[in-house]
Amino acid sequence: MGKMTVAKIRVKVNPGASRTQILGVEDGVYRVRVAAPPVKGKANKELVRYLATLFKVRKGDIEISSGEHARTKAITIKGIQTKEVTEILNNV
Repeated sequence: MGKMTVAKIRVKVNPGASRTQILGVEDGVYRVRVAAPPVKGKANKELVRYLATLFKVRKGDIEISSGEHARTKAITIKGIQTKEVTEILNNV
């Protein structure tokens, strides 16, 4: 069996926006507006849903590996290469 493809990115989340969108990248950290409040994990759920849609992977393939309660988070995405992730994020 081959090695699982995994991409890792860092995002800075601004919760409570009117819509979820990528704002850009700064020092290798992607800025993301999330249309959910930072209450009871709602912003994290919306972030995972949005990224899963963007990268065409299952929500279960996206993990917040660190920073669950912080604005800056490390995200691990299974089934996609970092190069593909970067291309998608830079063209949103």
